[in-house]
Amino acid sequence: MTTAWTPDIATDDPARAVQLTLLWGLDGVALRGSEGGRVPEINEAPLRRRLEEAELAVVALDPGLFEGSAASRAVWLNDLARLDDVAAFARRFDCDLVRVGALAAPGFELEAAADALRQAGDRAAALGLRLAVRNLLGTDVATGADLAALLAAVDHGAVGADWRPADALASGEAPADGLSAVLDASLAFCVGVRDGGVTDGEWVDDEIGAGAVGWDAHLRALAEAGVDGPLILDGLPDPARTTGLASATTLIRSARAAQRAAKRG
Repeated sequence: MTTAWTPDIATDDPARAVQLTLLWGLDGVALRGSEGGRVPEINEAPLRRRLEEAELAVVALDPGLFEGSAASRAVWLNDLARLDDVAAFARRFDCDLVRVGALAAPGFELEAAADALRQAGDRAAALGLRLAVRNLLGTDVATGADLAALLAAVDHGAVGADWRPADALASGEAPADGLSAVLDASLAFCVGVRDGGVTDGEWVDDEIGAGAVGWDAHLRALAEAGVDGPLILDGLPDPARTTGLASATTLIRSARAAQRAAKRG
């Protein structure tokens, strides 16, 4: 289990992103973008230089693909075509994992979404990529059970889960139940990490370990299941630059403890 974060939750400045990653002790970053655009349409050179100098890994890309509806065929076909540019960008960062949506916008149809993502899996495999499909609060694929049903229908080796237990919890599903469903259906290529709880019907972020997800137990379950994909810190309470250190420290310690426990059996 490597630990990483999505820097644009705190900063759009490449130098500051690298500085915070090193300060917090994380292994790498997941690149999404900034106000100027999503990967790969970003100012690549300064970011790549900073990351190489710091010897930090890019564990995943999140270019915003397949976030609409399968009914919008022209849109997802355009996303499919964009995979070529994403793959070229990924190769320059020595990365093969791409986080994508589940085509779970209003009007979601399981079979149509599965067919589109299966085609995306074919193209991704040809390009040397893996696609991690996320469950997301407020969509028709919000829980682990939802994601498991979709991935079982996709049934493609290059398409796995971007498992997000906080989104499942906020949608009314126990994270342990969601994880079990996901692992029965597919592989968890990565795990989106955030903590918090629902207050007055809205999700409120908290520091890792201080919320309702139960990360110690969840990380143990992930380790025992043999999940070794990156743990990506995706959400922090404000101000993220200040709260990130405590959350990153807790995540690193808990992940290491979970791996040690799994090895002991």
